[in-house]
Amino acid sequence: MTTTTIDGHDIHVNDEGFMTDPSEWSESLATSLAAQIGIELTEEHWKALRFVRDDFAKEGETATLRRINVVGGIPTKSMFVLFPQKPAKKLAYVAGLPKPRGCV
Repeated sequence: MTTTTIDGHDIHVNDEGFMTDPSEWSESLATSLAAQIGIELTEEHWKALRFVRDDFAKEGETATLRRINVVGGIPTKSMFVLFPQKPAKKLAYVAGLPKPRGCV
């Protein structure tokens, strides 16, 4: 396990850069993580971030795009606008969660 410093905090990450300890996440850290991948967070981003973090706490795994759509009520097309190209992967990264199952 690797440690890196983001937003002045040492955080544990895996070899792909995903946080390995969701408890190290904070909203200010999310803003920094989003900026690293060229995203400026809006209220719509925060809606998705809060859903996946709450869902992870309940389910123990990161929500897929389908679950975000069906359970979270966020249309898949909207996710591609908010987190271009690889929305589930980018959302998980900014939310401080493991990469969703099935993401490459």
